[in-house]
Amino acid sequence: MAGQLNPLLLLAVPMAPLIGSVIAGLFGTKFFGNLIGRKTSHTVTILGVLIAFIISVQTLLAVIDGASYNGTLYTWMSVGSLKLEVGFLVDSLTAMMMCVVTFVSLMVHIYTIGYMEEDEGYNRFFSYISLFTFSMLMLVMSNNFLQLFFGWEAVGLVSYLLIGFWYERPTAIKANMKAFLVNRVGDFGFILGIGLLLAYAGSMNYSDVFAQRADLARLTLPGTDWMLLTVACICLFVGAMGKSAQFPLHVWLPDSMEGPTPISALIHAATMVTAGIFMVTRMSPLFELSDTALSVILVIGAITALFMGFLGVIQNDIKRVVAYSTLSQLGYMTVALGASAYSVGVFHLMTHAFFKALLFLGAGSVILGMHHDQDIRNMGGLRKYMPITWITSLIGSLALIGTPFFSGFYSKDSIIDAVHASTIAGSGFAYFAVLASVFVTAFYSFRMYFLVFHGEERFGKAAHDAHGHDAADAHHAHADAAHGHDDHADHDIGDADAHHGLAPGQKPHESPWVVTLPLIMLAIPSLLIGFFVVDPLLFGSFFKGAIFVGENHHAMEELHGEFHGPVSMAIHAVSAPTFWLMIAGVASSYYCYMVNPRLPAAIKRSFHPIYALLDNKYYMDKFNDVVFAGGARLLGGGLWNVGDKGLIDGLIVNGSAKAVGWFSKITRLWQSGYIYHYAFVMIIGLLGFLVWFMPFPFAK
Repeated sequence: MAGQLNPLLLLAVPMAPLIGSVIAGLFGTKFFGNLIGRKTSHTVTILGVLIAFIISVQTLLAVIDGASYNGTLYTWMSVGSLKLEVGFLVDSLTAMMMCVVTFVSLMVHIYTIGYMEEDEGYNRFFSYISLFTFSMLMLVMSNNFLQLFFGWEAVGLVSYLLIGFWYERPTAIKANMKAFLVNRVGDFGFILGIGLLLAYAGSMNYSDVFAQRADLARLTLPGTDWMLLTVACICLFVGAMGKSAQFPLHVWLPDSMEGPTPISALIHAATMVTAGIFMVTRMSPLFELSDTALSVILVIGAITALFMGFLGVIQNDIKRVVAYSTLSQLGYMTVALGASAYSVGVFHLMTHAFFKALLFLGAGSVILGMHHDQDIRNMGGLRKYMPITWITSLIGSLALIGTPFFSGFYSKDSIIDAVHASTIAGSGFAYFAVLASVFVTAFYSFRMYFLVFHGEERFGKAAHDAHGHDAADAHHAHADAAHGHDDHADHDIGDADAHHGLAPGQKPHESPWVVTLPLIMLAIPSLLIGFFVVDPLLFGSFFKGAIFVGENHHAMEELHGEFHGPVSMAIHAVSAPTFWLMIAGVASSYYCYMVNPRLPAAIKRSFHPIYALLDNKYYMDKFNDVVFAGGARLLGGGLWNVGDKGLIDGLIVNGSAKAVGWFSKITRLWQSGYIYHYAFVMIIGLLGFLVWFMPFPFAK
């Protein structure tokens, strides 16, 4: 049924989660006296997201049939010819994002029932994640920069609340403040980009700005010879670097693990980090006119994909391994955008949302089974105790590393092929980076898989003095913990006094059905969806009208020419270098952690400087602390001593008081109480007036 979609029905998509969030947030917390219980809170929020998901699926089906919507729902303000509006643009790109966001959010909501069962902030958490869903939906459905910026800032605000959900912990407060501040850096660039487009296009509506793209491409930034569109696009991408955690604005994402596992899944899979990828894709008509901006995107994405993957190799916290894999995969998506393969980038966004949510929720299930111990060195052999978690985590890991026929394979291999076909400056380095990342991803993914689900059972012992693969360096592990290194820094439990890990003699247990059901539901698309949608999404007309690719960029054309169906693509991959790099990564991981577990410790000792570099995350946090935080402290100290104490307090406040005091001291001399003193002052004053106002006798 081609035609226009019903705007009221579309409005229900973001509003349903918002209503659920408001009910749980107001009536399920101390704000209004906790009038509703836990069951009502999770019921209304899950119902809201379920309604949004059902309407999103209906919308996607209608869009496939040719329907669309681009219109204004509400005019907030008019300033001259500028209109600030709330409106929706629903095309194939938006409809796909709506389905991904609502489905993953629905699975996270259901999962949260079991995961947060014992937490005092149960109702508050449901309110937050529903509000997060609302914010992301407003972002992806917007048809103008104002609403885009509202959703952009809203997901940042709610992520701040969720990362610091356990606000009694100093580490959680530090992590959410770090996320907030780093995103402000990116958002500064983002709003500059929006401001430039507004200043020269005169509108905040996407379609109006896109219609003037040719004129904008001919303009230069005043006072420079820089192309205006290049500067605007790079500014917009700086915003994407913050939200989608691209180097060097990636530092907040690993620390977001301080939040509960369900929100880690939501942030890393379907919301927030995907916002930057979506935004650049939506702005493809502008980015396609600037090869310089595309080159910047390509190189930044390649750096993120490779160097963030290296950090995942040394992590021992199960959630942080998955977190660094998110950084690496976001780099892949960004590389695809830089290669003008926008459809491939959002295709990987979609497949990644499913298998990354699956891996995070699987990690959370393991944490529950291990009584909130997150150190993979204390696990092993969980396969027979947690069969559902094991098989679903295996599916997620196979999808992540790009195993043929799994969803991740179709999107990941397409990115690598697109970069290989790209002629954008930096594509050679980017191709090397994404190719090398295949081995790195396979290695750290199956390092975690083998240490958690196979091998020796290292849990439930009196003391964890040996950790299998790290037995020779156990003292290093304890020293790391004492110094607060990342792999021991956070334990995903609300009760700070609770015991972490299994007591001697205890065994892990499978999680309840509200935890395992979302794992199964996410495992299905992680396994199958890539096979069925790769053709229409990348080479069909699905994204026609939603994504624009310039005539001078031929990467997608070359991919189309080499594509002969999903089966042929998977079979052909066996002879490609990516497949053998993946096999090498898995085999290396198996040898290091199952056959010869002492080898990693020996490598660590032999290459200790490199290990120290990775353990300190390339010293980016220390650099930021010394340069930016230190500079801010120095500047703040100067402003305090010179500006506040010296100028404001010293000169203006205290100086004016002293001046008044001095003047009062002089005038007090004339306030003696003697009449002849007052008469003398009056005469002197009268004489002064006469002299001042009387004209001089010799004046002309």
